Amino acid sequence: MILKRIILYKLSSAWMVAALALILSFPFFIGIALYIKAVPLFDIQSVPQLITSSTWSPSEGKFGFSSFIFSSFYVTILSFIFAAPVCLLAGIYLTQFASQKLVSFMLPVIDILAGIPSVIYGMWGILVIVPFVRKVVAPLINIDSPGYSILAGGIVLAVMCVPYMLNMLIETFNTVPTGIKEASLSLGATSWESIKHVVIRKSYPGIISAFGLGIAKAFGETLAVMMVVGNMVQLTFNPFKSGYPLPALIANNYGEMLSIPMYDSALMFAALILLIVILIINLFFRYFIYKTQRS
Repeated sequence: MILKRIILYKLSSAWMVAALALILSFPFFIGIALYIKAVPLFDIQSVPQLITSSTWSPSEGKFGFSSFIFSSFYVTILSFIFAAPVCLLAGIYLTQFASQKLVSFMLPVIDILAGIPSVIYGMWGILVIVPFVRKVVAPLINIDSPGYSILAGGIVLAVMCVPYMLNMLIETFNTVPTGIKEASLSLGATSWESIKHVVIRKSYPGIISAFGLGIAKAFGETLAVMMVVGNMVQLTFNPFKSGYPLPALIANNYGEMLSIPMYDSALMFAALILLIVILIINLFFRYFIYKTQRS
């Protein structure tokens, strides 16, 4: 009987370790496959040239990815600037001030927002956000804009990231023991001081995780951003002009790769850049969480 239990324990342990190793190996094997497909491109341009050049002319064999990388970061940063304060304040309100009836109503709404397909957000962006940028925001500062712009992409992306970040923040704030907050109140702290110095401070790792998830999701989002960002190859700091993020480049042009030499390798290299950046973002936030927990 004891031998049977030992054998079953070792088999279950080996199965779980094998499953974990398989999951952890997915990013590695995906990266290797993308690298193998992108290698032919390195014979005509070096990696530094590919990353730093902004010249994009596939028919002439010129593949510069700097404008695509810049547009991806620009849209992601704008979406984070729009979404992070809203999510943080909404999370604090729903967990610390709101009635249970409102919380019970909002949680399913947040889940519904997270489940809406990205194409729906893209259509909403075309119908609402693009005209809003073109007719309202741009005229306020005397700028002509087609509406299809980096700003429109940032706004749509921010709305898409809100439910994911907000869900994590709510769960994080709910894990803070009530007794710690009550202890600070008993020592004379105001409600806001207790939230600022106790609840938020105790929730630093969860807040960082939520923000990291939001940034990673925003950087890799494709369809909704592609529909509103304009998809013009240019390197510009003006948010009212069009951009062309990496995911949109892959989605828009994958069908053309058979007719133009090296186009398939270029798109695989774009996918490899996307994978590496998202991995770096996640590793950076994991390290940040580790340092926060130790301090």
